[in-house]
Amino acid sequence: MRLKLLSPSEMNAAQKETYDESIAGKRGAPPAPMMAWLNSPEMARHATRLGEVLRFDTIFPPKLSEIAILVTARHWTAHYEWYAHKRLALKGGLDPKIIEDIRVRRTPTFDDPKARVIYDVARALHEGHGLPKALYDEAIEVLSQRGLVEVIGLCGYYTMVSMTLNTFEFQLPGGELSELC
Repeated sequence: MRLKLLSPSEMNAAQKETYDESIAGKRGAPPAPMMAWLNSPEMARHATRLGEVLRFDTIFPPKLSEIAILVTARHWTAHYEWYAHKRLALKGGLDPKIIEDIRVRRTPTFDDPKARVIYDVARALHEGHGLPKALYDEAIEVLSQRGLVEVIGLCGYYTMVSMTLNTFEFQLPGGELSELC
């Protein structure tokens, strides 16, 4: 770990206010990257609020949101992010075979057209830096404009999360080993 994470007693007033707001939210605990972001308390406050919206208040159930998050974690080889969100994806009901396919960079087979489009959009954003017209049109039809905006938000936010976790070399908890290479 390249960064000393502050305990609540070591935080200044702005950091402590942001920390307290995060634990009072839907997560009930501070998200790991926020502990690094607290070096910029105002950024941490806004980023944590955005993360809460994207995790809990999109039009997608967790099973679908986690597809975009896992594709992002895999793209960035974000070990901590993969560890955390694989568990959430399984809890949300995502098929373990789909998770494994994403892990080994194999295109999964989806029964749900929304799941497939979310996967295709996330991959296109990370690998192609945008969407070809046909995929854009399909995403609007299958996901809606709001849905497409929210998938873009998930990919963008979790890119920032992945970059933070990778840069500061957050370790997996309890001696867990990474599944990513």
